[in-house]
Amino acid sequence: MKLYYSPGACSLAVHIVLREIGSPFELVKVDLAAHKTADGGDYYRSNPKGYVPLLELDNGQTLSEGPVICQYLCDQAGRTDLMPVAGTLPRYRVMEWQAFIGSELHKSLGALFNPALDDEAKAIHAGMAHRRLQWTSEQLRGRDYLTGTDFTAADAYLFTVANWAGFLKMDIADCPEVQAFLGRVATRPAVQEALKAEGLA
Repeated sequence: MKLYYSPGACSLAVHIVLREIGSPFELVKVDLAAHKTADGGDYYRSNPKGYVPLLELDNGQTLSEGPVICQYLCDQAGRTDLMPVAGTLPRYRVMEWQAFIGSELHKSLGALFNPALDDEAKAIHAGMAHRRLQWTSEQLRGRDYLTGTDFTAADAYLFTVANWAGFLKMDIADCPEVQAFLGRVATRPAVQEALKAEGLA
């Protein structure tokens, strides 16, 4: 398999899951500004959407959208700790978190990396993201991970997106559970390997 990624982007969540399940894969770095792969190829030819992640399977087919890729990988590997069995409520809890992170955190925080955004728009997105992080912090109270004691694909996604607050110099001192969560997840061997491979550690 090949994972098309950009360092620290949302593709990091898929990268972490790949290392958690131990599947062999190749990393293909993408310059998102130029839409070029590391070897100079046109990334639009691989993914017309133009963004990461993209997973190329052994048979040449591709999957896009991080939460879907993670569900596929966990199901193929039989890792029901990372992605509970389909049809069970724990599965939908993980999916519920994936949807929340994607729609409420990813979009708000991600928008702040757009240099074309004016100060007023940035303030709106930053305020929304901060409120969502505060709520997430409350949900983590008394828990190691989003759904309890097991690290899941949703935790890999939250770790990736919540870390953007640091890159954006957002003060999340009032989100202590999120801060503790980030520190806890960062100690996982698979996470350390992924960060190192992306040049982030």
